[in-house]
Amino acid sequence: MLGFWIAILSGALMSVQGVFNTQVTKQSGIWVANAFVQFTALLVCLAVWLATDRSSFAQLLKVEPKYMLLGGAIGTFITYTVIKSMEQLGPARSVMFIVVSQLIIAYAIEVFGLFGVEKQPLEMKKVLGAGVMIVGIVIFKWT
Repeated sequence: MLGFWIAILSGALMSVQGVFNTQVTKQSGIWVANAFVQFTALLVCLAVWLATDRSSFAQLLKVEPKYMLLGGAIGTFITYTVIKSMEQLGPARSVMFIVVSQLIIAYAIEVFGLFGVEKQPLEMKKVLGAGVMIVGIVIFKWT
């Protein structure tokens, strides 16, 4: 149950962050805003690490496969694409497309067992559920 509430909080924070970042971009520029977002994230992570964890950064050298370390670089492009989509579509439409895209890609990762994720069988009810979400976007967009 805790995972459910954490996921809800994550979605809420992503939506608020996207709006904030889009507003900052209007007054600074997309790459300046993006750099600031990533820099402040680094500062917060370092502060929390100092206060709680203190595990060794050397452990990162042991991560295999090495491409798994690209999450931060991917995060840069996530921030960029969220800002651009919110700027062009508005927060609600943007988040709908982002969430559906996340769901479809995450399910494909599970079905094909990509990136070390345990392979799961393709279930038509889950495909149908994604389809219902897409229909919901169409209804939301044209009403």
